[in-house]
Amino acid sequence: MQFTNVNVEDHFKSNSSINILYYGISFKEGIESFFSNTEFTINQADTLSELKKRTHAISFDDINTIILLEVEPTTFEDIQTYVSALKSNFLTKNLITIFLLTEPSPAIVKKAMELGISDCYINPVPFDDLKERLKFLSFYKLLRSQVNQLSQVPVIEYYMPVSKRLLDILLSSISLIILFPFFLIVSILIKLDSKGPVFYTSKRVGTGYKIFDFYKFRSMRVGADAEIASLAHKNQYSDASFFKIENDPRVTKLGAFLRNSSIDELPQLLNVLKGDMSLVGNRPLPLYEAEQLTTNEWSMRFLGPAGLTGLWQISKRGKKEMSDHERKKLDNFYAKNYSMWLDLKIILKTVPALVQKEKV
Repeated sequence: MQFTNVNVEDHFKSNSSINILYYGISFKEGIESFFSNTEFTINQADTLSELKKRTHAISFDDINTIILLEVEPTTFEDIQTYVSALKSNFLTKNLITIFLLTEPSPAIVKKAMELGISDCYINPVPFDDLKERLKFLSFYKLLRSQVNQLSQVPVIEYYMPVSKRLLDILLSSISLIILFPFFLIVSILIKLDSKGPVFYTSKRVGTGYKIFDFYKFRSMRVGADAEIASLAHKNQYSDASFFKIENDPRVTKLGAFLRNSSIDELPQLLNVLKGDMSLVGNRPLPLYEAEQLTTNEWSMRFLGPAGLTGLWQISKRGKKEMSDHERKKLDNFYAKNYSMWLDLKIILKTVPALVQKEKV
């Protein structure tokens, strides 16, 4: 038995009515601004009683409903009771549910994860990120339902082992302290080399399609992302799932050295310390690349940890003959077989692999 290869855009073309049920007032303007005239339909519940009434009316035809819950510390107890009832109902327990917190609260975030909430966002909410996240979660829900039809294929979720997280915190903290003077020198050189910021920040998709800010030393001229379409014909990967070209004209003189020595990647130690990534895992991808890899064949890579280094970096990095198919196979292999021993082996092999022979 097989299920169909689909991607995010195809999914939304065939599922044009994705309902958002929003409870709250504070985020109304932002939600209406970012979700109006899109593939989502917005319905608002101003009170908890109205939210319960609308939830009770959900039928099998409404299983694509996404629930956005505004959460304040003073009202969390009532929200918690509502979510518990939601998760105990066979029809609504798998609905995508997002908390929108009016103020930071680690205790509420922790409890939300225990309740099975899909994600939490804290005011001010990055609505553009939220919209992309909901697209991925909606598609991923469809993918999981197809996987569940195959009794021999288990549903897999990645949970960061405590030992792996402790190793990440320890090594990234020590590395950042030791490298701080070096970071200052590199920052000065970047400023002297070309106009623009020292750091380059982009949106990346990591574990479970989670979107986060990804840090690098800037190695390209300002506005390089806008030139991708014009350079697509030079892409070394055949199916455009990944984008990389030889002798990239967007790279600055200093940037070429930073990239070939992998110095540009060092700020990702901050991502590791924050918990966005692990030291070892599959590389988090830009949004445009991640959307190419949401077929059932390759979605496995997102079920493992996102990492600073990984299998393809130590085995294929810098080699022209590396195909997109080989890279995705390595990503999927790691997602299925990661372990502390494998992580340590990859870390030890990363240093010799840092200096590339090819300018890619």
